This record gives sequence, structure tokens and C-alpha cells, in this order.
Amino acid sequence: MTIEELKQKSRALPYVPGVYLMKNEQGEVIYVGKAKALRNRVTQYFQDAANHTEKTRAMVSQVDDFEIIVSDSEFEALVLECALIKQHQPRYNVLLKDGKGYPYIHVNINAKYPNFKLASKIDQDGARYFGPFGSRRHSQDIIDALQTALKLPSCRRVFPRDVSKGRPCLNYHLAKCDAYCKIDVSQKQHAEAVGQAVQLLEGKFSEVEANLTKEMNNLAERLEFEKASIIRDRLKAIEHLGKHQKVMTGRRTDVDIVGVYSDEVRIVFSILHYQKGELVDKDTTLLRDQVESERNTIEAFLTQYYTEKRMPPSQILIPMEVEDMSSLARLFSEKVDRRVEIHVPQRGEKLKLLKLAERNAREECIRVTTKEEKRTKSLELLADMLGLEYPPKRIEAYDISNTGSSDIVGSMAVFINGQVHKRLFRHYKLRDMDKANDYAAIEQVLMRRFDKKRQNDSDFGELPDLVLVDGGKEHTRVAQKVMQTLALTIPVFGMVKDNRHKTRGIVNAEGEELGLQTNPTLFAMIGQMQEVTHNAAIEFHRKQRSKSSYGSSLEEIEGIGPTRRKKLLKVFKTMKGIQLASLEELGNVLPSEVAQKLYQQLHKMEE
Repeated sequence: MTIEELKQKSRALPYVPGVYLMKNEQGEVIYVGKAKALRNRVTQYFQDAANHTEKTRAMVSQVDDFEIIVSDSEFEALVLECALIKQHQPRYNVLLKDGKGYPYIHVNINAKYPNFKLASKIDQDGARYFGPFGSRRHSQDIIDALQTALKLPSCRRVFPRDVSKGRPCLNYHLAKCDAYCKIDVSQKQHAEAVGQAVQLLEGKFSEVEANLTKEMNNLAERLEFEKASIIRDRLKAIEHLGKHQKVMTGRRTDVDIVGVYSDEVRIVFSILHYQKGELVDKDTTLLRDQVESERNTIEAFLTQYYTEKRMPPSQILIPMEVEDMSSLARLFSEKVDRRVEIHVPQRGEKLKLLKLAERNAREECIRVTTKEEKRTKSLELLADMLGLEYPPKRIEAYDISNTGSSDIVGSMAVFINGQVHKRLFRHYKLRDMDKANDYAAIEQVLMRRFDKKRQNDSDFGELPDLVLVDGGKEHTRVAQKVMQTLALTIPVFGMVKDNRHKTRGIVNAEGEELGLQTNPTLFAMIGQMQEVTHNAAIEFHRKQRSKSSYGSSLEEIEGIGPTRRKKLLKVFKTMKGIQLASLEELGNVLPSEVAQKLYQQLHKMEE
């Protein structure tokens, strides 16, 4: 479908909640989103592209069709969106792929002797899964605590295969296991203990304690005190477990603080986990190039993080309100069967903690973002701002320098992938100019640079993707006229300075100025290019002025004319070489009297 056809199709959508699936030409789902009103949301994608982010434009350019699924409520749309993202793994959705494990606890309840182990994901294998609980070590600690409290086996023996094979291990003698490897310990007893462990993982501490207390009292009434004491010890262990392993029940007063920081390259989430007022853990997740706004990206991150990666705590603090905050809170609450609150702190200690989390996210972003990534992203943003089809690989920047009507020069600075390449710099001494004229000077420099006769020169064979001139609208118009004269389609823009001679923005030939202040990295890159180009022109101008000064001074000395001047330059190569020559060395080229006068004059000038 064309954009117009997609636009027409979106206008026919209903004003109801639901989910939309964007598809490419191959029919692959490349993006899944939800909406309060499908028509409003979907039509936005096919309106003016100038209002979209770079990645949204890239996504929309690949959309060939879309489907919708209507839901009864915003909450149902949120749940459906989560399921479809898991199913399709769309390229342009926020997908958490940080590689950090958040394991589940797996219980194979259909086995004769169920056991506990860690699992990285939920499989459709008929087993029970609990979690995720955070780090693998923490999850293993939960399993260890359950096995100790309920005296379940933690050895490598496989049941029922290893029943009655060998003597009970040390754990039995340390009263940490009921020795299910003994022939006289029933499978039923093991099943009861596992059932109690499952109840504890479900957070049903009070039910387990009530049942065990009732069983202990019945045993005591029947005067089976030894068995009653075993139940008593188990009750104490469970009580201890309830106090120190509340993480697995979800019944705790804990808080997660979500800090967010984004730059031109990526968006970083830093989540600080607090339990009972103490910081116990920190997670960092890095995402590249979100399609949606930062607000919607935060919502997408929270949804995936707390439904796939980690158990939501009682309270989650975030930096800004998201569209479906109440639906998110409901989704998390249903997941853990208790109330989960999501807040945006405005003041006090919680706001300070949020700022701390944001600072952590910023520091992590700075740490992992390389200079090359920043340059690449800046060039992409520059292309987007200037309407270029591709990021410019080779940029040439030009500037003119003069002192009145003398020593008028121009310089070309070259940047490859945003980096300075001084080896490719070129300098021009302006011809047939008896007065300063920046417009005529820039025209001459560009005509000489892009003259077709010079395209056979290997140093000039590669044309730039972008030309920048140091100046405003008129400079840019002159440069564009040169391109038109030579039938070149190279885009040309001017680099404008403010009244303090600092980079202000970029201007086109029509005089439209494009500000850079909203993007610090791009602003810094263009500022550096303008400064490098200006310094190259100034430095070349100074050299030419120095040569002119020395050259005229040479010929003012009696006995030195054009012939002897050329001879001196042939021997000493440069004016600097003549100045550094000793009297004896000058005497080898010139008569002794003339050499003496030249030596004195040069060192007088130096002083």
C-alpha cells in the first residue's frame, strides 16, 4: 500500500480501544502498539513525517499494511499488546535484550518426586513456575531456604531410581533432610512437603502455618510427641523463612526507583531496588533508538520489565506520568495478587531518590557511549535536519581570510565520517583580486576546487556529500550558484556565527536558518567544523603574509634581486630556511658583503 492508501485505511478505523500491528511487504509484524482510540493513534503515523522521530519515519517507510484487534477496554489492550510483542518480537518495539538473567523457580509437579530448579523462561511443559525473583543467586537462596525449612533433598540423587541405594548423606545426620532415599520414607510424605513449598512460593504462609499447627496439635493429643516435635521444628523454620525471605511472597514494603536518561544514541534505564529502606540491588538496561516518545518508551519498558524480568514491588517511582499508568498498576497487581502503586514523586526524599537513579542512568550512558557512536548519530541527525537522503560521509568546509586587499586566501577543510582529515586539506591563493570580496573569493575557490579539469587529480577525485561555507545566506547562494554552473548536485549550506563569532546555526540559500541549540552533540560537531575551517584559513593566511613580508624585505636589500632571491629559495627551500641559515651558509650562495647585509636584516626582523 502507498502512504495515501494507508492514510485512507486508518481514517476508517473505529474510535475504540485496541491493538494495531504494522506489517512490511513480506507480511512480517514490525511494530505492535495499543491505543485508547485506534483511529486517532494509527492515523498519526501517516500524517506529516516532520513531527515523527527519525526511527518512527524509518518504521513508517517500511509499513505496507496494518491490522487491528479491538478490545473492550484500555487494560485489555495493554495485556494483548504484551502478548503480541512476546509472540512476534517486532523489530521496532522496545525489546529487553540485555542478557541479564532473571530466573524463575521451576517445579515439575507431575513427577513422582517433584524437585526445584532454576529456569530462564516459562515453557509449556505442565510444570509450575514462580518468579522471576531477581538474580540467579537470590533465586537459588530461596530454593535452598525452602529445602532446609521443609527438609527436602538437595543432593544429586534421582528419585525413585536411587531409593534404598546407599546410605543417607550428611544432610540427614545434620537434620537438614528427611532422607527420602530410605525405603521406609513414603512418596506421600515427599509430596506433602513439596505441596507446602509450593504454597509458600504462592505467599500462603498463614495457611501453611495453620495446617502444620493443627497437625502438630493432633499428634500431641495422640501422644506422638516425637512426630509433633518434628512439626514444631518445621513451623519454626517456616516462620524464620517468612521473616527473611519475604521477597518470594511479594508481601513487603519495598520500592523500585526508575531513573531514565537519553541522548542522541540510546536511552538508559537505571532501577534502584530498595527493601526496608535499604538499597539492595541496581539494574541497568540500555535501549537504542526508540520509535515512540520517551514517555511511551518508559511505559513499554515498565510493561516488559515487570511482566517478563522481575517481580513488581509494592511501589514503583517513575520520572513522568505515562499514558496508561492505572492500567499498568492493575496489570502488575494482578500478576502478584496484591496492590502495586506507581507514582511520580514531586518533592521530598522520594524525589531525591529519583534524581539519584537518573544520575546513575546518565553516568552509565556516558560510560558506554563511544565517540564514534556520537559522531555517527550526529551525522544521522544532520542529514535529517538538512533533508539529505543519507548521512554525509565526506564533508568539505570552506572559509576565506585576508588583511584588507592583500594576501587573500581560502582554505578547504575535510571531514570523513565527522572526523578531521588534515591530509586532505587544501589552500588557495586568490588570483586577480585587488580588494577584499568574500563572495568573489568563495566563488573562485569553489570553481577551482570543482573544476572538471581537476577531477582527474586523485586528491580531488572524490566529491563531497555536503559543502559548508563559513558565512550566511549570500555566501551560500554564491556557493550554490557554482554547483549549478558546474552541473553538480552537492547540497550547500552556510555556517552562521553570532555577534560573539560563535557558531549559531546552519542557513540555506533561501535564508532559512536551522538552529542547532536543541541538539548539543550536533551543535558541538558543527561548531568544531567551523572552528577547524576558520583556523586553517587563518594559519594559511599568516604564512602567506609572512612570506610576502620576507620576500619584499629580501629585495629591499642592496645586491639582491629576483635572480638571487630565487637562488636563495632553491638552496634553502623556504623563507624560514633562509632565516635560520648561518652567515657562512649564506656566504656560500651570495657575495660576502651581500650575505652580511642579508644576515643582519633577517635577524633585525626577527628581533
